[in-house]
Amino acid sequence: MKVLVAVKRVIDYNVKARPKADGSDVDLANVKMALNPFCEIAIEEAVRLKEAGTVTEIVSVSIGPKVCQEQLRTSLALGADRAILVETDVSPEPLAVAKLLKAVIEKESPELIILGKQAIDGDNNQTGQMLGALTGMPQGTFASVVKLDGSNVNVTREIDGGLQTVSLTLPAIVTTDLRLNEPRYASLPNIMKAKKKPLDTLTPDELGVDISPRVTLVKVSPPPQRQAGIKVESVDELVDKLKNEAKVI
Repeated sequence: MKVLVAVKRVIDYNVKARPKADGSDVDLANVKMALNPFCEIAIEEAVRLKEAGTVTEIVSVSIGPKVCQEQLRTSLALGADRAILVETDVSPEPLAVAKLLKAVIEKESPELIILGKQAIDGDNNQTGQMLGALTGMPQGTFASVVKLDGSNVNVTREIDGGLQTVSLTLPAIVTTDLRLNEPRYASLPNIMKAKKKPLDTLTPDELGVDISPRVTLVKVSPPPQRQAGIKVESVDELVDKLKNEAKVI
């Protein structure tokens, strides 16, 4: 069984993102970049399925500029067998990402596609669902447990009321939640081996996908600073401030 795992290059979660001076975008100059944490969980789950003997090959794919090879090499060090970079300097929107992944799926024909439920930069939580709609594949989102059962994959997913288990006929799409697993660290020997693993490069034009932006970024600005809280002496004073100052009642 072949598994395709989508990964994304994002600002390291320990770094505080800042806008450019002109407010045109997020400032990425000299900023530490890393693998999206939800994508790490997706890779880990694919590697565990391979270690269990149910998966034979793991292909990681990323979309972005040439520097995304760094994150793909990380995925190879974590256990992926080979990687594909869809190289573009355009920052693709979720729909464009889904279309590109659909084109890669048509070339690779994987039985299972695993994605992080969202990226920590855009926080859109859209690509997995859009990919399911475009491919017509069944999908299990927000997965906390994934079990392969013959030609099906059983996904326990987190919902508002608790947990829901769905059985999906392969090929299928799974998006990962935080509680699915705890990603491993890449060992030094595996980092060295990853340098020799195959990494192919494609372009959106080769895949026949138009990734022209459909949304215009108007401005990026930091959130306003919150004012310090105050103590009130009575309920009447609290009601007065909520009514006349905060104007919430």
